[in-house]
Amino acid sequence: MQEPIEFYFDFISPYAYLATTRIDQLAAAHGRKVRWRPVLLVTLFQAMGNQPAPLVPLKWRYVQHDLERSARAAGIPYRLPPGFPKLMVDPGRAMLWIEEHYGSDKAAAFARNSMKAYFADGVDIDDKDVLAGIAAALGVEREALLAGMADSAIKARFKQASEQAMELGVCGVPFVIADGEPFWGNDRFDQLEAWLAGQRQAA
Repeated sequence: MQEPIEFYFDFISPYAYLATTRIDQLAAAHGRKVRWRPVLLVTLFQAMGNQPAPLVPLKWRYVQHDLERSARAAGIPYRLPPGFPKLMVDPGRAMLWIEEHYGSDKAAAFARNSMKAYFADGVDIDDKDVLAGIAAALGVEREALLAGMADSAIKARFKQASEQAMELGVCGVPFVIADGEPFWGNDRFDQLEAWLAGQRQAA
């Protein structure tokens, strides 16, 4: 099997949510695994001097329309969550803790389920108890997770994750790196699939 692909995302990103519904299947079709890499999008924006789309009214009107259209075309349930956008650090910290103690597959399942809860069902995943409940449904011990989210080492690891991503050229989410080739955006998945197909044939 060839090298896994790196999938960078933020729990706050609706486009990343759309990407979470297909990234594993796309990779598996080409004999690849996926490494899920949570980052903090605001850290990337601050480094580049960018503003989130909701703070730019002209852009945000289009983005909302495009998100609804993209979700509808893909048959993915989607609605803008109440109070969007908000800065959320606990989902990323929780995922890293789960990965460390329960493995990458369970961490990826937690990420998928959390983002679906947020963007499809309007559940507030900025609530630690909500996150613990989502994780508990996967067999994660909730009290241990609650303590883990507050662990200084996990906090530092999540902060470093964004910094390390930027060093690799990650400038937004969703962002995929396959064999050193970067793909930014949910709308680059056709190009990603073509790349993976070409790499598989060359192997």
